[in-house]
Amino acid sequence: MTATEVTWAMPGRIEVLGKHTDYGGGRVLVCAVDRGITVRTEEIAGAPGTLEAGSDAFPGALHLEAGTAPDLPAGHWGRYVHTVLARLTDNFGPLRPARLTVTSDLPPASGMSSSSAMITGVAMALADLNDLPSTAAWTEQLADRVALAGYAASIENGKSFGSLAGRPGVGTSGGSLDHTGMLTSEEGQISYAEFDPMRLLDRVALPPEWSFVVAVSGVLAEKTGAAQVLYNRGPELLGDLVARWNRETGRADATVQAALRSLVGEDLEAPLLEGVDLTHAPGPGGAPTDSPLAHDERLAPLRRLAADGAERDRLDQFLLESAVLVPRAHTALRDGDLDAFAAATATSQRLAETHLRNQVPQTITLADSAVQLGARAASAFGAGFGGSVWALVPTADADGFAEQWRECYRRTEGAPETASTLVTRPGAPGRRVGAARV
Repeated sequence: MTATEVTWAMPGRIEVLGKHTDYGGGRVLVCAVDRGITVRTEEIAGAPGTLEAGSDAFPGALHLEAGTAPDLPAGHWGRYVHTVLARLTDNFGPLRPARLTVTSDLPPASGMSSSSAMITGVAMALADLNDLPSTAAWTEQLADRVALAGYAASIENGKSFGSLAGRPGVGTSGGSLDHTGMLTSEEGQISYAEFDPMRLLDRVALPPEWSFVVAVSGVLAEKTGAAQVLYNRGPELLGDLVARWNRETGRADATVQAALRSLVGEDLEAPLLEGVDLTHAPGPGGAPTDSPLAHDERLAPLRRLAADGAERDRLDQFLLESAVLVPRAHTALRDGDLDAFAAATATSQRLAETHLRNQVPQTITLADSAVQLGARAASAFGAGFGGSVWALVPTADADGFAEQWRECYRRTEGAPETASTLVTRPGAPGRRVGAARV
């Protein structure tokens, strides 16, 4: 039976831990939130490969054609929709003419990845409207939601996925953390995932007595806007290092995670630096021996290839975040050890400021003030250069904490008037919520 109308709800996500580790193949803790974007599609009369697209956030309608680049400014929501339309057409053939309507209760450019929710929701709605999941081209490569998340990420970053050829994405070089959080989450659960190879390692429940309060800084984290060059610098640094590693070793590793596995073995489940105190992590630009990573001589062949300064700092942040902090935080959540979870989170936040260098004064202020106000842990998340901070607080106190945190932030210098807070718990994954059939 062919659907004439399809609606998909696609949630935003919280990157609990794993700052900029996904495109390096590393590990993350991620969950969906209980709000997001809804994409409604219906077949209409017209030429194949055309869309009439509208949004509740912007007036008017857009006419989009798969083979024609839209005359829209960079970062415009219509460019996301067109990117999906063009990629699905390239990979699966002309799509039925359709009307597409996007609604959202997710704060835009907040770090909860409204852009990836848009891309993933549009992709799933158009795929269902065109019955693509029943085709061999789809089922042979997109057999489960982990694969779907990888493909959705490839639409965004423009890379190929298996034999599904890439084409220009939206201009960012990110990974698939966002899409994995949106498509593979379970309500009440935080997912522990790895990206080379791409797989779910575990899920751990967030007890109902704890909730996330998210503070939206009001500094727009537009990955396709002014911060794009800064955002893409992280993938470029790791990519250059992996290329140098492959030349030196004769290997063909695709990611830092693959290079790491070649050094320490296939079983990365036992974290590096077991028992090492990371309370005093190294400052930026320090010598290799200043880092706790120097305790593990297995890492030396990779670390010695990193140039002084930004490249070494980026590598050390990746290794510490992905191979030490995320595994420690996962174990702590599994064991109910919030002290250990808070310690891993605090080190991650500090490394984001000193080594990843993707924080702005507003997100630093929010993370600090959340802990001062009594949050069990707090961390900035997302692309960086703006966006949001999560705070873990007792569910019973969440609403009051949110108001107090918001008012405290608004009294600080440089806090935009658009700042806001919301309370959430790990939400349900993206899902099809309705269809009319003939």
